[in-house]
Amino acid sequence: QVRLVESGGGLVQPGGSLRLSCAASGSIRSINAMGWYHQAPGKQRELVAAITGGGTTSYDYSVRGRFTISIDNAQNTVYLQMNSLKPEDTAVYYCNAVVITQTGDILRSWGQGTQVTVSS
Repeated sequence: QVRLVESGGGLVQPGGSLRLSCAASGSIRSINAMGWYHQAPGKQRELVAAITGGGTTSYDYSVRGRFTISIDNAQNTVYLQMNSLKPEDTAVYYCNAVVITQTGDILRSWGQGTQVTVSS
């Protein structure tokens, strides 16, 4: 069992910044990859950014140059620094993790989601 706990969402004005955090806990041997998805009302959940345990990153084109994903493997925590936020970034942001458990299984887990609202 792996649990993901997200924090850092909120209300921010256009052009502002937020930092999301997601801490993974449980039977974790190592992190394969972690990522952030967002889901706006009436839309599908989409990948925003992802990072492997080795630090390789990928971003959706809409956030490149504005968002930065990073990982602390010692703390099993992933961060998403969001700068120059736009109203269209408004969504619920979900953390996702693919981990290798202590028993050698590959497990994918989701966080509960955190609301990000960009509005003046």
